[in-house]
Amino acid sequence: MADPRLLDRDLSLLAFNERVLDWAVREDVPLLERLRFLCIVSSNLDEFFEVRAEPHLSAAQAKDSKGQYSVASFDRLADALHQLVERQYALYNEQLMPAFGKLGIHILSHGERNAAQRAWVQQYFEKEVRPLLIPVGLDPSHPFPQVANKSLNFIVRLKGKDAFGRENDIAIVKVPRVLPRLIRLPDKLAHGKALFVSLSSVIRAHLAELFSGRDVWQFSQFRVTRHSDLAVDEDDVQNLRMALRQGLEHRHYGQAVRLEVSAGCSEHLADFLLKQFDLPARALYRVHGPVNLVRLTQLIDLVKRPDLCFVPYAPNFPVQMHPGRSVFEQLREQDILIHQPYESFDGVLSFLRQAVHDPLVLAIKQTIYRTGADSELMELLREAVRRGKEVTVVVELKARFDEEANINWAEMLESIGAQVVYGVVGLKTHAKMMLITRREGKVLKRYGHLSTGNYNPRTARLYTDISHLTADASITAEMDHVFVHLASQSKLPRMHKLWMAPFHLHRNLIAKIEALARAAEAGKDTRIVAKMNSLTDEALVRSLIAAGQRGVKIDLIVRGACVLPAQVPGYTDNIRVRSVIGRLLEHSRVFYFRVEELDELYLSSADWMNRNMVRRVELAWPVTDAALRQRLVDECLVAYLYDGIDAWDMGADGSYARTPDPEGRTVHGAQQALMDRYGRFDKR
Repeated sequence: MADPRLLDRDLSLLAFNERVLDWAVREDVPLLERLRFLCIVSSNLDEFFEVRAEPHLSAAQAKDSKGQYSVASFDRLADALHQLVERQYALYNEQLMPAFGKLGIHILSHGERNAAQRAWVQQYFEKEVRPLLIPVGLDPSHPFPQVANKSLNFIVRLKGKDAFGRENDIAIVKVPRVLPRLIRLPDKLAHGKALFVSLSSVIRAHLAELFSGRDVWQFSQFRVTRHSDLAVDEDDVQNLRMALRQGLEHRHYGQAVRLEVSAGCSEHLADFLLKQFDLPARALYRVHGPVNLVRLTQLIDLVKRPDLCFVPYAPNFPVQMHPGRSVFEQLREQDILIHQPYESFDGVLSFLRQAVHDPLVLAIKQTIYRTGADSELMELLREAVRRGKEVTVVVELKARFDEEANINWAEMLESIGAQVVYGVVGLKTHAKMMLITRREGKVLKRYGHLSTGNYNPRTARLYTDISHLTADASITAEMDHVFVHLASQSKLPRMHKLWMAPFHLHRNLIAKIEALARAAEAGKDTRIVAKMNSLTDEALVRSLIAAGQRGVKIDLIVRGACVLPAQVPGYTDNIRVRSVIGRLLEHSRVFYFRVEELDELYLSSADWMNRNMVRRVELAWPVTDAALRQRLVDECLVAYLYDGIDAWDMGADGSYARTPDPEGRTVHGAQQALMDRYGRFDKR
């Protein structure tokens, strides 16, 4: 059968954000959490523009309609983006703000402030804001200033002449990032309510005071988003770390890809800004509210209303781990799985902490992709070096938007004597693994940790991931081969357990899918269930489609972008695609293959995207213990296939719809069920 046309990756990614935005719409969600999800979508869109928009924009500006990026692709994307942004602000203005107002929580505009409140705002402006503002009047000696990525600014059109008798009428006011975007009014002015003013409103009310002797005619806040994906030619640099640090200095001033202005911005000022940033009209977004909704997350902390937030969830220590016993002793008996964040990331830290303080541990090797700027894990590695252990860290310097933190950690570890390597030229090291070597009698014993997620204690509280601790000699030996390969660039020996990208992972996945297709054609009962963040690799997609056409039953649990069109009659009838969007961010990658009674399950750091298969160092590994494998099937796959609350199913046209309530079954959400099973909720 002919394959149907694949779905558009970028439009699929925007459809994912529509599903996230639904959490801000749902009235069963606490109000401050609805605001948080609105801000999450704004943050996601910022990153989308920073990373995905530039090729479409460049093709449109060049009027080049060849290939994947074209005038048409830019127009389709712009249509979807404008609709999503309009929906965001309609939700903000028509539902969320009125709901806050009913609870006595208001963000007051200048017109809504009484005389006493205006006097307080005036004093705040004079004391805290005005000293940091430098309005720039534009003329030949004062050209349009450099405007940083995503910064808040004002453009002002003035009447009259300047101090030198000239009629330059445009000025720019850049707003420092250090200023808070929301300011709470004192209780004595709030009359029992929680009243706030936005920084943009404060500046807007006092713009005229910045231009003595001139009349403010027109003005608007504005914000420009720039292409921010660092591009470094690794083959042409002597020191990747220094090249990236220099690149970071220019990231805030890359090519402009989006311009946001107030809804009331005049055509004259909007056209002026578009010209300055070399943007077409469709890159202009007029918004009915603050140009940066992300910064409204400050309201959640400022309001101090826990009753308007989710009941706090506290994960318990991993059920398989016994705090009073050595982790090494436990691993000699059985592998350990930790299902984060339902079970605490403290289990991973406990493993490393014991290794650091155990005098029999000789060496620690670890990969670092995203660990954050403040990390107990990195401090433990520092302590391990201090205690004389051999510490090798593979730091991925090119982890997008974490480059600076990773460079700083690399420099710190190098300065105290750790061996720091940066992986393979041209590839990102995305695999998550830690290897401990311990002297036990006359032999050296290895203990390994493999994970679907990052070594980041903060995100480990928010992302669903699987940590796998093992003393399996074959797996840990192959982990050691990978570390040696990353450090020395030497050829890998033959691998029997680990599937590694860019060498084996892609072809092994395709071979596994094709083997099931042959089994299905032979009349055997076959099943594939795969859970991941994104599915965009064309070869894997077409392999799945072909397998489905040959009789394999396939369920795909894909949180974000998915280009495989499911349930298309005559083409993909045997394939279902669903997306689960919950309170936590779905991040675990679990791949299940079954022929009759024989099943295999792999965990992985990789999504099924081309970049993960050919441009990254990734790992997938088997879970061979039958009991642990069944646990993963139950918790990561079955629970999500029967989720009746947070799941969305893809239709034949590629759109997603909420899963209808199953008849005759108790409706449940997978995340809620797992939180109930493993953790505890703080009682109020």
